[in-house]
Amino acid sequence: MTQPDWFRDSVAQRPEPAAVTVTGATVRARCWGPAGPGAVLVHGGGAHARWWDHIGPLLAADRRVVALDLSGHGDSDRRASYSLEEWGDEAVAVAAAGGITGDPIIIGHSMGGWTAYAAGARHPDEVAGVIAIDSPLQVPSPEQFAAETGRAFGPRRHYPSAEAAMSRFRVVPDDPWIKPYVANYVARASIAHDDQGWTWRFDPTVFARHQPAIEMISSVRCRVAMIRAERGMVDAESGRKLQAILGRPAPVIALPLAGHHVMLSEPLLLVVALRALLAEWLLAAD
Repeated sequence: MTQPDWFRDSVAQRPEPAAVTVTGATVRARCWGPAGPGAVLVHGGGAHARWWDHIGPLLAADRRVVALDLSGHGDSDRRASYSLEEWGDEAVAVAAAGGITGDPIIIGHSMGGWTAYAAGARHPDEVAGVIAIDSPLQVPSPEQFAAETGRAFGPRRHYPSAEAAMSRFRVVPDDPWIKPYVANYVARASIAHDDQGWTWRFDPTVFARHQPAIEMISSVRCRVAMIRAERGMVDAESGRKLQAILGRPAPVIALPLAGHHVMLSEPLLLVVALRALLAEWLLAAD
């Protein structure tokens, strides 16, 4: 499958590993760029840090970028139960462990956006900003809804080969605009082999009901921005609702042509939007 040069060059950049223990669970991360001020990238439900492999290096020319596996996902430890609050604590803890100095900006996609709100609410003196990417405000995340209705993310399944597992890779909600070369890369990074065969790298129990209370979002005092996909889950009205909840202005950036899984459908548009926000916010923090 043909990959454009920019994508091939990005995923070829080997990240530095990092890890931190948060309430008994080891949380692992991938890091790019020089140690210093920077941002934490938080994936959505059922995803993992490698969804950002082609994004992180493009943000890291002059800042530290850390992408974590939330507990229950990727290479991080599993827990008996999961909460947005604990995931928010993980996002803040991994920043320092990953080489970010000063207060990080927490960037989250879908359910990861809710995690970013939780981080900002619970750690008002340790988070410089929150950026939520196509994170619905008052409805279940698409991953959670699919799990609750039995449409996806059921009991763990095993497959006889990596190819068989990859052929079953699907995004939720369906996103016909994703670029095949990105989806293929992410699918390969989403499986692991155990004694029963090939399976997905997440704990199915992560899809218990997780949704940020309005009170949680309203208590966030740091900078907040919303990036929404014009073909995604978040409409223009959601931006006005967010500002009403916060009680102050917050930038809302709409990405044309992008589906909900923005890093898979329009990754370069996402990079441009994030670069602009990070450049302004990190400069203001100096």
